[in-house]
Amino acid sequence: MSKVKLDEIDHQILDMLIDNTRTPFTDIAKKLLISAGTVHVRVKKMEEAGIIKGSSLTLDYVKLGYSFIAYVGIFLEKTHQTKFVLERLSQIPYVTVAHITTGKFNIFCKIRARDTTHAKNIIFKIDDIDGISRTETMISLEESINDKKRLMHTIFNEL
Repeated sequence: MSKVKLDEIDHQILDMLIDNTRTPFTDIAKKLLISAGTVHVRVKKMEEAGIIKGSSLTLDYVKLGYSFIAYVGIFLEKTHQTKFVLERLSQIPYVTVAHITTGKFNIFCKIRARDTTHAKNIIFKIDDIDGISRTETMISLEESINDKKRLMHTIFNEL
């Protein structure tokens, strides 16, 4: 698969959309001194190339009562059970991310809960999935870095 060429205008459009995916194309166009049609065409090109995949909404989970984050490392009885276990994990709505990994764990996932009691119940649900031999949990005390833009700018500089 060949890399898509992005220019500085594309970078600036992405920069603004990462800040706020709901920014109107007309606002982006005004800031970049180009037409809204140009913004639309460039965004469409990046969507078709698979660089932009939809848009997302950022929620403040603390305000919604889900401030507890934990990471659960999962050990499987057999690696061929990975797909089955991932299907079961996807049925637990509080499991927000899951990765197949190398190293210590077979699967590493992130859970979001209301409090420690709720987290315990989620972890017990995970532990009850057939094929899981045991889990190891780490509690997040604080999310200190979550910066998509810094990575994006580094990638742009490497292109």
